[in-house]
Amino acid sequence: MLSKKNILVGKNKINLFFFSLLVCFVLINNSFSQSNLEGDFTDLKILDKISSKNTLVKLKNGEPFAFKDLSIISFKCKNSEFDDNPEITAYIQVKDLTNKSNDEVFVFNGWMFSSSPSIKPFDHPVYDVWLVNCY
Repeated sequence: MLSKKNILVGKNKINLFFFSLLVCFVLINNSFSQSNLEGDFTDLKILDKISSKNTLVKLKNGEPFAFKDLSIISFKCKNSEFDDNPEITAYIQVKDLTNKSNDEVFVFNGWMFSSSPSIKPFDHPVYDVWLVNCY
C-alpha cells in the first residue's frame, strides 16, 4: 500500500500566513492614516476689518487663545483623506471678551470648513476668521 501525503495541510498554513500578513498590513495602514487625518494644531487667519490687517494664529487644540477682544478655542481638527481636493475641518468656539453681560454666549460655536466658510459663517462686526490648516 502506498501512503498518501496530506498536501492540503501545507496549503492551509500558507493561506493562513498570507491572510494574517494582510490583516496586519491593513491594521497598520489604518492606524497611520487615522493619525495623519487628525491634527494637534489649527491655523486660523484673522482679519481685523477696521485696520485691514491679516494675522495668522496657530492654536494648540484644547487650549484657549486670546486674540485682542476674542477668546478662541479649537477642540479638534481633521484633514480629509482625499489629496486631490483637500478639506480641512475644525471644531472651534469663539467668545467676545468685550461683552461682559453674558459670558456663556459664543460668537461662534461649531465646525468650520476651509473650502466653504459660508456653510456656517463667522459673524462678528470687527473680525473675520478663516480656517487655514490642520497639522
